[in-house]
Amino acid sequence: MPTELPLSFSDTVAGYVREHRGSRIVLETPEAGEVTVHLTDTTSAQLLRNLGEPYLDATGRIGELLTPGTLVFSYGPVYATGSGRHFQVDRLLIAGDGDRSFPPETAGWWVNQLDRLAGFYRRSQFGDGPVDFAQYRTTIGSTGHKSAEHIQETDTLSRMVYGMASAYLLTGKEDYLEVAERGSQYLHDHMRFRDEAEDVVYWYHGVDLTGTRERKLFASEFGDDYRAIPAYEQIYALVGLTQTYRLTGDPVIKKDIEDTVALFERHFRDSRLGGYFSHIDPVTLSPHHDGLGPNHSRKNWNSVGDHAPAYLINMYLATGEERYRRMLEHTFDMIATYMPDRGPGGSPFVNERFYADWTPDHSWGWQQNRAVIGHNLKIAWNLTRMNAAVPKREYQQLAGEIAANMPSLGRDVQRGGWYDLVQREPEDGRHAFVWHDRKTWWQQEQAILAYLVLAGHTGREDYLRHAKEASAFYNAFFLDHDEGGVHFTVLAQGLPFIMGNERLKGSHAMAMYHKAELCYLAEVYTQLLVNRGALDLWFSPRPDAEYPDGLLRVAPDILPYGKIVIDSVRIDGAPYDVFDAEAMTVKLPSSRHRLTVRVRLRHTGD
Repeated sequence: MPTELPLSFSDTVAGYVREHRGSRIVLETPEAGEVTVHLTDTTSAQLLRNLGEPYLDATGRIGELLTPGTLVFSYGPVYATGSGRHFQVDRLLIAGDGDRSFPPETAGWWVNQLDRLAGFYRRSQFGDGPVDFAQYRTTIGSTGHKSAEHIQETDTLSRMVYGMASAYLLTGKEDYLEVAERGSQYLHDHMRFRDEAEDVVYWYHGVDLTGTRERKLFASEFGDDYRAIPAYEQIYALVGLTQTYRLTGDPVIKKDIEDTVALFERHFRDSRLGGYFSHIDPVTLSPHHDGLGPNHSRKNWNSVGDHAPAYLINMYLATGEERYRRMLEHTFDMIATYMPDRGPGGSPFVNERFYADWTPDHSWGWQQNRAVIGHNLKIAWNLTRMNAAVPKREYQQLAGEIAANMPSLGRDVQRGGWYDLVQREPEDGRHAFVWHDRKTWWQQEQAILAYLVLAGHTGREDYLRHAKEASAFYNAFFLDHDEGGVHFTVLAQGLPFIMGNERLKGSHAMAMYHKAELCYLAEVYTQLLVNRGALDLWFSPRPDAEYPDGLLRVAPDILPYGKIVIDSVRIDGAPYDVFDAEAMTVKLPSSRHRLTVRVRLRHTGD
């Protein structure tokens, strides 16, 4: 008689069908070699589906669909046997790519997903009634209901504005534009402080609406940044404003952005050694005040690198102004110079925190000597974008190194998806997890966008394969088909992790930004660069729009020069031909009313 029950557990295998005979399927995983899984008479199967789509049952078509090269996810019990592990298939999710096209590469996949996300957050905050940002709340539960807390955090509100502005860009739906504009106005009226003496703008951490009076929360209330003004909060206050300015040309928004950039340049920037400090004191506006504690005279990835994706690239795209290009170049020069760990025995992961002189800080708070997988991927993504504007060998080299290293270091080689936090230094040949092996939504976004943009700029098939696999995992496991929105975290196997703050769909850590950014730019990269097709974008310039030279600049991202051009323009539904196709600019006509501009972009085919 056995003295103990053999260990069993359930697990996921992601792989391409290599062979299918009877109940036996041989899957080629991305990095873990071949795994054989076994169908039973109770195995179910479904096709990959988007938000808002019904369950797509494929149980009766398993034999037809499991053609060689098809990407699938298998989940079920795993038994220990005398010859190894036996993987039983409880259910299959068929992502496509054999004889079936890969759904996220089809035109409109990401547009439709963003449309659904925008609808979810619009209903969560305002129901079916009018858009009133006095009713906005930071915390949203898993079902989309608002909490009893009466806090409005500036960053999360601005991130929602970004999502709504991006949804309008791709869909042209006026309701989303209204939310973006009303949110931008609310930020200006309630979250903004203008320092007339310093001639700068900075943004409150948030507003507490408990009771009958509005109470401003000046310094950060978040634990890592308590009683300081962190750079990343000021950075993300601009994310929604900048995307809305791109649409409307609102001169008030433009001025707020310019004056916040002045804050960065005067009080966060290290004019001697370069880069931007991570925190300043709320009274003295100095990064060197003793009251900052562990954030005294520090720099980090966020304070240097987050300018570009959050607002600076979009402000450069919207205005074409040289000052924004120079600021971008400075931040990327600092990243390429100081963040790689290329010394003797250096880690394949970048350093993320620094003292004032750029000496790496491996003792700070939760980070210590640890690597955030998503930050490494984010660097590769943004260096590739910037290299299209200012080509530099250093940018290409670092982006290429990260892209080559990350799949074996930060990706789940059996199940798919990307991990969260690992030790920068290996032990016993591996980089250990810091706390857990769960996967968060935003790190999947960084992987998808990094490898999509690399594939689009270089044409390399290995980059495109990494992007497809990351996209398949995200769309298979993070979309909440029951309640709407996107899960914060899933377990390593892909099952939703709905506990504590990670059950929320609105919080200090999660709003609409990363999900919307993914949908917007994944559609841009896939349709224009990968598929070499076309894409429609919508703009809504105001009568008082303040664009330099009266030009509406419609480039959706920094793209390879000459590859993407304007195909056609319609203003208020009528064809319009005063545009520069290669520069992707439209000379706006004089008008006393708001214009609706629909632009079709296309790949040149070269």
